[in-house]
Amino acid sequence: MLEGELGTAFDLHERYQQRVEERLEWLLARLDKGLDFTFEGHQRLALDRSDTPWASSEAELDKLWTKRLKNAALQLTINRQDAQEREADNASDSADSADSTSGEAVEQQKTIEETLRERYEAQLNRVRQTKTEDVFNLLMTAVTDTIDPHTSYMSPRESEDFDIQMKLSLEGIGALLQADGEYVKVSSLVPGGPAEKAGVLKPADRIIGVGQEGEEVVNVVGMRLDEVVDMIRGPKGSVVKLEIVPGQAMDMTRSKVIEITRDTVKLEDQAAQSEVVEVERDDGTHRVGVIEVPAFYVDFEAWQAGKEDYRSTTRDVAKEVKKLRDQNVEGIVLDLRNNGGGALQEANSMLGLFIDRGPTVQVRDAQGRINLYGDTNSGTLYDGPLVVLVNRLSASASEIFAGAIQDYGRGLVVGSNTFGKGTVQTLNELNQGQIKLTRAKFYRISGDSTQNRGVAPDIEFPSLVDPETIGESSLDNALAWDSVRKVQYRQYGEPRRFLGTLRQRHEQRAEERPNFHYLEERAELAERLREQHTSVSLNLEQRRQETQAREAAQLALENERRDALGLEPLDDWIDSRKQDDKDDVQPLERAPLIESAQILLDYSRLKSGIQFAEHDD
Repeated sequence: MLEGELGTAFDLHERYQQRVEERLEWLLARLDKGLDFTFEGHQRLALDRSDTPWASSEAELDKLWTKRLKNAALQLTINRQDAQEREADNASDSADSADSTSGEAVEQQKTIEETLRERYEAQLNRVRQTKTEDVFNLLMTAVTDTIDPHTSYMSPRESEDFDIQMKLSLEGIGALLQADGEYVKVSSLVPGGPAEKAGVLKPADRIIGVGQEGEEVVNVVGMRLDEVVDMIRGPKGSVVKLEIVPGQAMDMTRSKVIEITRDTVKLEDQAAQSEVVEVERDDGTHRVGVIEVPAFYVDFEAWQAGKEDYRSTTRDVAKEVKKLRDQNVEGIVLDLRNNGGGALQEANSMLGLFIDRGPTVQVRDAQGRINLYGDTNSGTLYDGPLVVLVNRLSASASEIFAGAIQDYGRGLVVGSNTFGKGTVQTLNELNQGQIKLTRAKFYRISGDSTQNRGVAPDIEFPSLVDPETIGESSLDNALAWDSVRKVQYRQYGEPRRFLGTLRQRHEQRAEERPNFHYLEERAELAERLREQHTSVSLNLEQRRQETQAREAAQLALENERRDALGLEPLDDWIDSRKQDDKDDVQPLERAPLIESAQILLDYSRLKSGIQFAEHDD
């Protein structure tokens, strides 16, 4: 390959293409004979075959694909039966004769066969339309992925898409997608984008169908990622329908259709914004400022043109700090949840609002040379109590900022472990497309890398994002964590000496507050269900029982929360996102924010040497 000899690689892909076509033709031939599955017995289908030996014969392969076909038919059967049950519940007269029920069963089987035939024919058609360029792109992606997850080849078309995204002018739903086997999974949402604003789509949700306004939803299982992205994109103001399986669902039959209105993600949508959170305690009402920072952005064109009023994260945060200071808040929480990074210079300059100049980050290149970056401006804008709230989707520049606040002892970092992206990439133009290369790594001023491990919070909150599927450590060939020498910097305080008391009081509140307690219990339940769910039954009744048992546990937990909040219980946990909006319930995302404010008040009191009242909360 290094010598440009790609013949062998293309031959390998041709054999792969042949095998795929053979299997799809085999599936279609089985459908032509009619499905005769009874969905009985004790067969199961493994969900992860990565550690399973390859089939050693054609007969063994046929058994596996028969199971896959049976599972696909079973999923459609359950979906159709669930839809019929909902229709029957809504109908005034649900009495049917035995003959009509039998007729419906025959019709149902025909519909399932037709749906599967359309799916496999579409996949076969796409396979046969593969071009030389597609093979080359696949090959180059495979090669670059062996270096690290962020080194990648971009074809001319992908380069154009990347440039559009950098200009924030792409009209769509504002979601970053990735391939997950034969499914398309949401990896993150663009701050301020239509999907985030709508609140109906979450990271780890899987998209199994896409439809346009007024049209039927098209199944996209097995479809190429770029094709699914093209279907989701569309003009501003138009509506796209997505059939999704929620990330916490253990069974692909638990899908629902959502609608999102496409829009253009603008710089203003990602701007920092603030609010004042009022916290009631025995000694009165306390006011804590919160600044949400969705991204580290800067209007480069305006900045380079010398305009004095150019937009940037640092400038916007400074305005919010001044606004909160004028409102006499007792401290500030910086909310960096879901902040995927952006301009490193903004992370440096924003840190300068809270420290009196000093180093912020070390960058080491491939030759081992280290460059030190930092804040060169003297003075601070705010030197009061500070808490930084992060989660698994806080990445890159967010991790640099949070790590520096932690190293300087300038404040507390709370939340869940961050993403762990501690590498720097550059774009290089090629004759065809571009290549993005990892050129350097980030290191904290303490010497620790943020790569792979991310930033560990001082006080950890439960996370609903599975670190096994989201985060740098979940990616193949991720570069390892390492360290360099620490640099000289001043300490602003020793918040860690209060961690014992702070954690104790946090845990006490977490048990007493329904939403936060629910987050803890739901994270533990999700982990247990993931460990148990390694295969699916191909027996209809057994599959329903297993699904119902999992959903009963999820529903019981949801209703426990609702009961504690004085709300009516739900009949179906999958409707909880919509129901919270109807009941005007404080979103679950607010629970970590409110608890961060509580921790800040505790920290401020401990720092000032004030004793807690026995029942102060």
